[in-house]
Amino acid sequence: MKTCLVVDDSLIVRKVARRILENLEFRVSEAADGREALESCHASIPDVVLLDWNMPVMSGLEFLQALRASDVSRLFIIDSGTTENDPVHIRAAIDAGADEFIMKPFDREILHSKLSQVGLS
Repeated sequence: MKTCLVVDDSLIVRKVARRILENLEFRVSEAADGREALESCHASIPDVVLLDWNMPVMSGLEFLQALRASDVSRLFIIDSGTTENDPVHIRAAIDAGADEFIMKPFDREILHSKLSQVGLS
């Protein structure tokens, strides 16, 4: 079974994403910030990470930079907040190591489409 780590400081967003991903037959784990996500990835690398941009403790960008620096390479989909959907933020996410970028709010169709584009659905 494919695995996904959902990283967002919003419990509601994590629960919505979990429901969508479980319906797409993913085993889902959750983290509330980048530092927690980094620890989780070092313990067990998921197939994909659905990552928020703005979080306390360690932002999505800081998480990506730290993970890529540790030579852990997997697929990452960046989930941006609606205030961070301009081309500068998208470019920063891609430059930091994101493979894809989606914007909030997302739904099953959007997430399924992105996962399909990268061969995970």
